[in-house]
Amino acid sequence: MLACILGFGLAYGVQLWLGTGFFWLAGLLSLTLAWGCGLVLTRNLARSLAALEIGLLNFKDNDFSVSIPVSGDPQLQGLARLFNEAADKLRKERQYIYQRELLLDKVIQSSPNVMLLLDDRQRVLYANDAARHLFYQGQRVDGLMLDELLSAMPAELVAAVAQGKDGLFVMGEDEPETWHLSRGRFLLNNQRHQLILLKQLTRELNRQEVAVWKKVIRIISHELNNSVAPIASMVNSGKLLTQDLDEPKLRLIFDTIADRTHHLSQFISDYAKFARLPLPKLEAIDWSKLTGQLAQHYPFSLAAPLPEAPGLCDPIQLEQVLLNLLKNAHESGSAPEDISMSIVSGEQGGSKGVSIHVDDRGPGMSAEVLEQALLPFYSTKQAGTGLGLALCREIIEAHEGRIGLSNRQGGGLSVSCWLPMT
Repeated sequence: MLACILGFGLAYGVQLWLGTGFFWLAGLLSLTLAWGCGLVLTRNLARSLAALEIGLLNFKDNDFSVSIPVSGDPQLQGLARLFNEAADKLRKERQYIYQRELLLDKVIQSSPNVMLLLDDRQRVLYANDAARHLFYQGQRVDGLMLDELLSAMPAELVAAVAQGKDGLFVMGEDEPETWHLSRGRFLLNNQRHQLILLKQLTRELNRQEVAVWKKVIRIISHELNNSVAPIASMVNSGKLLTQDLDEPKLRLIFDTIADRTHHLSQFISDYAKFARLPLPKLEAIDWSKLTGQLAQHYPFSLAAPLPEAPGLCDPIQLEQVLLNLLKNAHESGSAPEDISMSIVSGEQGGSKGVSIHVDDRGPGMSAEVLEQALLPFYSTKQAGTGLGLALCREIIEAHEGRIGLSNRQGGGLSVSCWLPMT
């Protein structure tokens, strides 16, 4: 455009000068004006191109906050508008991606699954909170080598990672836990990366198992109630019809049927209570008052001073748990003076809580019984229902806690419960 204007002015001036000398001054004036317009246009074009260049350099540095002025030639104005629209769209998309990244990071950090992202040299690039607590006591592990993290880990975990395959492995001695290891390999920015995921399956499998038991209990309870209720009603009717008859054997038959139906109804009620355990209602608990109430039912000694701070849990459900555990301790054959309880404040996995132990000096449990003792219907007692420890476990896990059984050195059983208080 500038060249055309200059050419037109020059040609016009030369034509006037050549055609008639009289008009040479007019030609010179036209040439000057054309030159001045060209300088203005060149200056505007330079400024627009410089602004566009700065904007593109900011794009290159991932800075989309810049916008350029809309001025000058209509074509330059259109170009400036397109640039500003592109910058605005990129700003919005970047903000959207940033929010999604924050949400994803929050989900990953809150996940109980252990997650490690490694580069091709087995250096840790990213680790979530669960990984930091498993491998490094909650401290940051970014930049460490995988071998450094595994140096203090159990041999089962080290062997599972070294195999380079997905699979299950068991870790732990006192309370063995089943874990699943999976890994994925991918290219990111033309570099090889590896993602390692560790998922604890023990609690998940146990919850699914308990859920199945609850469903079975509800079905059986429903069917038994449908049969027991008519039987009880017919027994009462039979008693009324034969009350004038002097038949001791007949009264004995009716009384026996009534007693057994009552026992069966109570049996069904206990199982239904387990299958429909309500959610815990958290309240502040005075440990001294709670232990005093428990001692009125089953005597025991305190193995450690009670926490000064009150606890936070469902008092009725927790009392039911401790009564069951103390009852089992007394029925184990242990001397009453050897039965003890301890309630100690502490911290596990980064959360504060209390650790409760009920210990006795009975015969303890075999390895097979220890594996099955927390399951519904399982009991080693002749008249046991198999609900005591199963109900304890259900209550403790409803409080987001854990329960475990282990034999004591020198004989006896120790039942441990962990209850978070945050």
